[in-house]
Amino acid sequence: MALPLPSRRLALQSTLVTGLGLAALGSKTAQAAAAQERFMPKGATTMAELGQKLAAAPRRRNFKTTPMILQNRDEWDSEALDLVLAYAGKPKQVWNNTQLEGPWLNLMRNAMNAQIWSFKHPDFLAVSATHGPAHLALYDDAIWAKYKLGSLTHGKAKTNTWIKTPPAAAADPAAIEDAKGVYSPTDNSITVLQQRGAVFLACHNAIWELTGHLHAKGNNPDKLSHEQMAAEFTNHLVPGVVLTPGIVATLVELEDAGYRYA
Repeated sequence: MALPLPSRRLALQSTLVTGLGLAALGSKTAQAAAAQERFMPKGATTMAELGQKLAAAPRRRNFKTTPMILQNRDEWDSEALDLVLAYAGKPKQVWNNTQLEGPWLNLMRNAMNAQIWSFKHPDFLAVSATHGPAHLALYDDAIWAKYKLGSLTHGKAKTNTWIKTPPAAAADPAAIEDAKGVYSPTDNSITVLQQRGAVFLACHNAIWELTGHLHAKGNNPDKLSHEQMAAEFTNHLVPGVVLTPGIVATLVELEDAGYRYA
């Protein structure tokens, strides 16, 4: 989906940061970058640079079909994934997140808080290797509504609540100890954690297997082929997510790149 054209004011602002890879940002991407700057802890220069580069890295979301096994780099977000693998900041941790109803967002938030303020590692990077049922949280509202994905949660969620921005996100980010503020359990959200610098990786294999299940059950409003439905789900990943050819395999690459497994 194409981003809206930037305003003249935004274009002028973008010119000031071309060296950081943000010159051609559309308004949605620029807003995400501004939000991330608001939450970035003091001294997190390497983290800030990664966020800027990831915002500028392409995400292909115009697939017509996708195959079962991705064999070519243009079939996933290879440029963005390369940036994550090459991240020079330390420490860096990857979370193997599979349980949608589990405490995964809370645990990532706690790890970020303690690493940044307790251990004084402002460039700490938390990465979610998302697959299994947790992968449902990476699809936008349109796909949730069209395919009634809430039915897969046994009625626990009618919409994708994991990407909603809680009121706590509007609190003062300088108030670190606010028990109902930005860094508190009341602010567990994929969107907010992304703004704080966390990266969420998506799994092509999870997309293929979910769409295969839906296809077999007849949950196919447009009578798409399996390859077409997999492409549609890929095209509706939430903004900022990095598509990988498969999480289990990508975990090997991340560990080889120095990520600590959680």
